[in-house]
Amino acid sequence: MSRTRWHILREGAAVTVTRRLPVRYDVGLTSVLRRCDRPLRLAQQVRQDLWRAVRDLRGFAPAVTVRMTEAGAEITAGGRVEGPLPRAQVEAAIREMLDDRARQARWLARCGAAR
Repeated sequence: MSRTRWHILREGAAVTVTRRLPVRYDVGLTSVLRRCDRPLRLAQQVRQDLWRAVRDLRGFAPAVTVRMTEAGAEITAGGRVEGPLPRAQVEAAIREMLDDRARQARWLARCGAAR
């Protein structure tokens, strides 16, 4: 069994976790949460839930970028799609995941969010 390879890119105040390079967002939505001490951990947590939310989408390669801003942790979740993209359905699944309060609380608890 081969191990899945994830690329981790750091660029200034941003960290991206992606399945394929170069990073491409054929579909992607943004949300802002409280700032946290470990943006890579936040990106990894969001990436796991993103994969679960749209795992049935053929040709999907997830990507999550977390950028620390004055407003908080700006999360862009989505990725590359090689094949048909039912955009409305996929965006609804991603939005539901990003807006889920229980997931947000779990993500923030694991990444050292400021209170």
